[in-house]
Amino acid sequence: MTLAVDIRRTLGAFTVEAKFDCAGGVTALFGRSGAGKTSIVQMIAGLVAPGRGRIAFDDTVLFDSAANIDVAPERRRVGYVFQDARLFPHMTVRRNLTYGARRNADRRGGPGNGPGNGNGTAPGIGPGNGPGNAIGFDAVVEILGIAALLERHPRDLSGGERQRVAIGRALLANPRLLLMDEPLASLDAERKWEIIPFIQRLRREFAIPIVYVSHAVDEVLRIADDMVLLADGRAVAAGPVEDVMNRPELARIAGEGDAGSVIRVGVARVEPAYGLAELSFAGGVFRVAAPDLRPGETLRIRVRARDVSLALDRPQNVSVLNIFRGTVTRIDDSPGPQVDIEIDVGGTPIRSRITRKSCDELGIAPGRAVYAMVKAVAIDRSEARR
Repeated sequence: MTLAVDIRRTLGAFTVEAKFDCAGGVTALFGRSGAGKTSIVQMIAGLVAPGRGRIAFDDTVLFDSAANIDVAPERRRVGYVFQDARLFPHMTVRRNLTYGARRNADRRGGPGNGPGNGNGTAPGIGPGNGPGNAIGFDAVVEILGIAALLERHPRDLSGGERQRVAIGRALLANPRLLLMDEPLASLDAERKWEIIPFIQRLRREFAIPIVYVSHAVDEVLRIADDMVLLADGRAVAAGPVEDVMNRPELARIAGEGDAGSVIRVGVARVEPAYGLAELSFAGGVFRVAAPDLRPGETLRIRVRARDVSLALDRPQNVSVLNIFRGTVTRIDDSPGPQVDIEIDVGGTPIRSRITRKSCDELGIAPGRAVYAMVKAVAIDRSEARR
């Protein structure tokens, strides 16, 4: 199942323009607030019409300006989950969930439900074997871990619990595409990390494409397979998360604190006595504090540029466990007291952020061999697991 998007719309002085495909899994629309992410998902849902372009889901055309096609939102079978759950306050969790199932049953064999159904959370996710095989109530409750909540009302739930119920209602309505518009943005950090594992489980167990809107790097790394990088209304890059996250312009688009490198690694060995895991990649082995990993697992790690120090000679008698020899390939020459330096380590880019003074005093320049040092505790596990 593939969603193909090629759209453009001008909103006053602001133009939204994007072209990308979503072929199963999770595609993240990523960028700062105001980059155009929500406008794009609204056009996919049919809530806003593009000025021109085309949106198609497999062989079904949802919008085509040249052919004068614009399928109504309720006929697109597109689910839409918002920042806030918008559950019916007078209904129990059970009744909120069965509402989605009833609407799906009412329209089974027809166009299905869309974001214009008035409940604030358009019915979403269906199983990977097609929209005609809706999963059951018990399966949804088990997947989302909400059995203990069924007789409660929304006012008695935490923010994370409300979002899980909203997703559950979407699951029971069984459309062919799910749009999630910053569903974790209104949650605090604890509730956010509570709900991410449930979204990951949906990603693993269903083949339906999900378009996930976010401006948070940590969410994208945990949830997405591919990403579209947006800036000022335009898609400036698209592809696998690792490829897009490692583009130099990401630091400017995402914010100064987000510069870094995303690396896919495999768990080679675990040292239970020290609670360390050895994670292999093309340039060597990272040692990280991760006692619960298992050999053979594959995951992503993110190494922030600010956590990478550089040396001209291999350091001796230091506490840093991760030391890699590499070659400087690029130096960001933008003005300011800090510089971002890209080092090639066995074909893997690792970025370092140091002061301009240090860069000048060490004589660091493209082509120079350096040693990149990363503390084992600097790799944030909350951004590492896949």
